[in-house]
Amino acid sequence: MATVFDVVTVTCFAALVLAYFLFTGREIKTLLHLIVPGVVFAIANHVGNAGWAFLAVALVAAGAAYAALVVVAG
Repeated sequence: MATVFDVVTVTCFAALVLAYFLFTGREIKTLLHLIVPGVVFAIANHVGNAGWAFLAVALVAAGAAYAALVVVAG
């Protein structure tokens, strides 16, 4: 991992996986909802590595907020 965005987005993805297994009922509906922030973290990593730091931080924050809403609601 070469950049800060690599570390942050991979850590967020790992937290997403842990949250799914530890804090949800492991339903397919919840998993499908959690795919969205996973894709957002991948896009944030790509955007951040391209030099768009502000947009990448906003995407990471939005993905984390959506994942938290899915885990709490589900």
